[in-house]
Amino acid sequence: MALLHFKKKTETVRTTSPQVEAFLEGYSIEVMPRTAEKVEDFRDLLPEGTRVYIAHIEGTPIEEMVATARRIAREGYSVMPHFPARIIKDRATLDNWIAMYQGEAGVDQALVLAGGVTNPHGDFHSSMQLLETGLFDKAGFTRLHVAGHPEGNRDIDPDGSDRNVIEALRWKQRFNETTDAEMALATQFAFDAKPIIAWADSLRDAGITLPIHIGIAGPAKLQTLIKFAIACGVGPSLKVLQKRAMDVTKLMLPYEPTDVIAELASHKTATPDFNIEKVHFFPLGGIKTNANWAIEHGGASAAPANATA
Repeated sequence: MALLHFKKKTETVRTTSPQVEAFLEGYSIEVMPRTAEKVEDFRDLLPEGTRVYIAHIEGTPIEEMVATARRIAREGYSVMPHFPARIIKDRATLDNWIAMYQGEAGVDQALVLAGGVTNPHGDFHSSMQLLETGLFDKAGFTRLHVAGHPEGNRDIDPDGSDRNVIEALRWKQRFNETTDAEMALATQFAFDAKPIIAWADSLRDAGITLPIHIGIAGPAKLQTLIKFAIACGVGPSLKVLQKRAMDVTKLMLPYEPTDVIAELASHKTATPDFNIEKVHFFPLGGIKTNANWAIEHGGASAAPANATA
């Protein structure tokens, strides 16, 4: 099976696979304030109650983040903003962010992560430090997600091993036993199912039982994927993309996650206790493009709220 699926514009619409439909049920998607502004009504694109992550990029004012959360929540969606440790100055700032999200948008979920900033802006440099404050539990957050890296993380393990990553995940596994919030791993995107499956199995073997919400890149131009893969430090997948880019006949064709989703869905069907529970989309080619792909392939699991109202 090919690593990447490239769709020609002349291809016909596919029949929904029951396995894929089941695997896409309850999928989540990531937006930013500026990308959310381009969507007139999320109910035209996303199923009722879809979890929408809001990425907090360095330099984005918290007021813009909260306004985006408020708008998406009002449209009937479950909002999960990012809390990047390295751009949060101190405990008081974290407390204020939580209060703003709760008071103005009713937020009770968070993706807690270190963030992509090299130099911390203040007291925090890791997601664990944010969790240790106890402020999320104090505020009654019902769900806390933390980051996972199917292809490793050179920021955490510069030697290419997974020693520090596994140690951090074990800490989060222990934290999961003390918090009232439900926890899960929300991962960086990857393109090949087999290494994803091997990584997920390795976590289970290491005693990490947190459910996995696997990051998948939505439909996009190959050049766009390469740009994001470089920025996000996606190693093996970047090599695959660069190899594809050498073929000019494929360079301009849009990528779709059809093959990787189908293979993961098939594995999930054959292995019911597989620890990947949900799909989390990174809409690198646009929210509407990603949602339309899900609608085309996901059947009832991806039907937009306005289509079922």
